[in-house]
Amino acid sequence: MAKKVIVIMPAYNAEKTLEKTFRDIPKDKVDEVILGDDCSKDRTVEIAQRLGIRIIKTPHNLGYGGNQKMLYREALHLGAEVIVMVHPDWQYDAAKIPEMIEPILSGRVDLMMGSRILSGAGGMPFYKLISNRFLTFVEEMTFHLHLSEYHTGFRAFSRKLLETIPFENNSDDFVFDTEVLAETAAAGFKAGEIAVPCRYFAAASEINFWRSAVYGLETLGVCFNYVLRRRKFLRA
Repeated sequence: MAKKVIVIMPAYNAEKTLEKTFRDIPKDKVDEVILGDDCSKDRTVEIAQRLGIRIIKTPHNLGYGGNQKMLYREALHLGAEVIVMVHPDWQYDAAKIPEMIEPILSGRVDLMMGSRILSGAGGMPFYKLISNRFLTFVEEMTFHLHLSEYHTGFRAFSRKLLETIPFENNSDDFVFDTEVLAETAAAGFKAGEIAVPCRYFAAASEINFWRSAVYGLETLGVCFNYVLRRRKFLRA
C-alpha cells in the first residue's frame, strides 16, 4: 500500500506566488496539499480556493511556527506518512518533491532538507549568505546532522519523527525551525539533503534585517541550551 504524502504550506500574504508554487508540485507524487493561512490581508485564500487547495485559516495570527504546528497536526490526523513543508513564496523548486520524499519513503532517513547552498545559493543577499554560513557552522558543530544548510524553507519529515519530537512545545516564531532540528538530533533521527535551486525576487517572502538578527540570536540560544542539556547542566 502506498504511503500517504501531504504537502503543507504555511502562508501569509502569498497571493503573488502561491499559484506558481502550487503548479510546480508534482500531483502524481502527492496525495494532498494543505495551506495554512495565518490571517493574510490579501487574496491568498481566494486563490487557494480557486486552485482547489485544502485551507485551514488561523483564528488569529499564530506566527510562522504556530502555523506549522497547526498544519503538522492536521497532516498527521489525515494519516500522512510523509509531510513536506514548502514555503508558498516560489523561492524553492517544488518540482523537487519526489527527490525529497524518496529517501524517507525508503526508510533511509526521517528528515530531508532542500539545500540552497548545495545549489550555489545564487542570488541570496550577501548578509543572509554570511549569517546562513555562520549559523549553519555553529549548528552543525552542535547537532551533527551532516547538513550543508540549516535554514531552508523546504523540508520533509517522516510521520515517526513528528510523532516523536515535542514540536508543540516550540516557539511560534521563526526559531521553531531550529528547535525542530535540535529535537531531531536529540532523538537520534537521521537527516539527508538534496540541492534545490532557489529564486530571489521582490515578491519572495523575506524577514527584515532586525528580525533576522533576532532569529540568529535565538538560534544561537537553541544551540547553547542543547549543549547544556547534553552535558546535563540543564534538565531536558
